[in-house]
Amino acid sequence: MRVDAFIGQEKALAPPLDGLVVLDMAQFLAGPAAALQLGDLGARVIKIERPDTGDLCRQMYLTDTDIDGQSTLFHAINRNKEGIALDLKSERHLAAARRLIEQADVLIQNFRPGVMERLGLGYEVVRKINPGIVYASVSGYGHSGPWSKLPGQDLLAQARSGVMWLSGTADSGPTPIGLSIADMLAGHVLAKGILALLVRRGRTRSGGQVETSLLEVLVDFQFELLTTYLNDGGRAPQRAAAQGANAYLAAPYGVYATQDGYLALAMTPLARIETLLDLPGLAAFSDGFTERDQVFDRIAGRLRERTTDAWLAVLEPAGIWTAPVLDWPALLQAESFRALDMLQNISTRSGSIRTTASPLRIDGVRPAAPRGAPEIGQHTLAISREFGLDLS
Repeated sequence: MRVDAFIGQEKALAPPLDGLVVLDMAQFLAGPAAALQLGDLGARVIKIERPDTGDLCRQMYLTDTDIDGQSTLFHAINRNKEGIALDLKSERHLAAARRLIEQADVLIQNFRPGVMERLGLGYEVVRKINPGIVYASVSGYGHSGPWSKLPGQDLLAQARSGVMWLSGTADSGPTPIGLSIADMLAGHVLAKGILALLVRRGRTRSGGQVETSLLEVLVDFQFELLTTYLNDGGRAPQRAAAQGANAYLAAPYGVYATQDGYLALAMTPLARIETLLDLPGLAAFSDGFTERDQVFDRIAGRLRERTTDAWLAVLEPAGIWTAPVLDWPALLQAESFRALDMLQNISTRSGSIRTTASPLRIDGVRPAAPRGAPEIGQHTLAISREFGLDLS
């Protein structure tokens, strides 16, 4: 069992993917994120890295925080995995990789299109080695078209996807989402595809191939607004001058400064806002979209007059969809967040670090995986003995 315990449960149950072996041959974020989710569900994840540098994500620092010579990002996204070091350009090590593939259930890779084929580990070869394996790939822009050979990096994928024109204000220019959103979405989508093929394999005994790309998941992420654009005469989205939180939604939908912080307002009839905020004439802007910036300006001016808590005391009892805008310290102190028990400590060579736990609960219990990320090749000897690999 790869997940050592379920948080909040005295007697551990077997996790849903207990007994499955996943080979994580991916680097950086998207592929390893998919493997992480499978590991959280109980799969045994074996991370295959180069003997010298390993996964380049080890040195991808988000800040100057260093944990045992590696980035916090690497520790977070590779927790609960075993590590084996293989040089896939070596015939002996490549033979060992094929031996692992014979006994694995899932292979995840995110090399550029064509690299796995040149290594002799493309899907057509791998499925002959193991017809039941699920072969999962994530790329930047798919396997065809002029972009297919370009670097698959999150910011660049955001830039090509159109998503940058949905955030920010009318005058701010393109605004990227401040997270590696393409990588994280690709990891989730890939994990979903892997699980679907595992279900099919349970019925047919045949494996399969699942593929996605950073561009594809970002396009899917925009399906709601992109569908509107495709059926609205091709009119470009219009971002508000200020306060707006969605290029296609009318006022008061947005984020507003208060006397001491910020407040979010969701879909609410202007007539209700007019009464509760004492803003005579606001409802005359009947649809909240005509002269939207004027509506935003009037509401913003009023909300700046009181504190966030004062406005919540007015709006929440009236059934208005509203919330304070919390920063991380406020979120972490919130009683509702603490009740979720969604943080955990994972081990490192020198101690432990605090990170998130799985967002899923299985049978009412959240999986916990306190084992940290592996050192390069940390489990090479043990895995070699178990799977019969000759690396001498």
